Amino acid sequence: MNKISIIVPCFNEEEVLPAFYQETKKIVSAIEQTPYEFIFIDDGSKDHTLDILRLLSYQDGCCKYISFSRNFGKEAAMYAGLTEATGDYCVIMDADLQHPPALLPAMYQAVSAEGYDCCAGKRVGREGDGFLRSFLSKSFYHVIQKMTHLNMSDGAGDFRMMNRRMVNAILEMKEYNRYTKGIFSFVGFETKWVEFHNVERAAGKTKWNIKSLFSYAFDGILSFSTAPLKIPGVLGLILLLISAGLGVTTVFHPKTWLMVTAIMIFLGSLQMLMVFILGQYLSKDYLENKKRPIYIVREESDSVSSLSTGNITEFKKAVR
Repeated sequence: MNKISIIVPCFNEEEVLPAFYQETKKIVSAIEQTPYEFIFIDDGSKDHTLDILRLLSYQDGCCKYISFSRNFGKEAAMYAGLTEATGDYCVIMDADLQHPPALLPAMYQAVSAEGYDCCAGKRVGREGDGFLRSFLSKSFYHVIQKMTHLNMSDGAGDFRMMNRRMVNAILEMKEYNRYTKGIFSFVGFETKWVEFHNVERAAGKTKWNIKSLFSYAFDGILSFSTAPLKIPGVLGLILLLISAGLGVTTVFHPKTWLMVTAIMIFLGSLQMLMVFILGQYLSKDYLENKKRPIYIVREESDSVSSLSTGNITEFKKAVR
């Protein structure tokens, strides 16, 4: 009998977790003769997220959780969830209900009966994101597809259900600096896309600001493309031609020292930029060679069975 593992990364999600659990449990319970499990990953939350997960685990045997020793990031949380999952099919979902649980039956049908290895949600529209964020996101996906030659279109996110074969392939990629959207594309497999409309978070605040989105985009490019390493060569040729032209100009206009000084400063800034790019690649290789763990577990749901009635009562008070 096939089993579904629902993997939910959580970071300060106390306001929305109860609603997510109730809505998703209602949908997945309606899939006939299909056992399921929830695997929540507490990514170093500072609110009552862990208290809620302890309570859910105590009340519902289908709920498990892992709590990190600190915030390791969503990429590490997804990897941890896939590692701990025991299901034949694994689905990754955000806790904010922007990934509609109502799509789970159609996803399960695609991977269990239609021959697909993966069924992924593709977000249509960016209502509520704002013009700047929407423009930057679309531009990033356009650039990264050109640079990596991988299929990572705008709207294709982490929300997807995969069979065990695809999950095992993803787990074989153990790099520390993870960019899961790129990994999904890299491992391949037959994928069916289902569209859904963007909605506002059910509660709480988004954890993604412009700074974090830029950082995530930069990591994605560095993880799956060596194209930036070609930039110094192209710029070097262009600057060589410019310097040759300036050299000819100074023969006829010997008082162009100010222009030459400006060009020298410009060249210095370009050199610093190139050193920065090379440094980023070296830093990634540096972290990979350290073989550090992708995440560290501080607590997991197995410990809840030994909690006293008094502790459970305190948890219930904390999450009200």
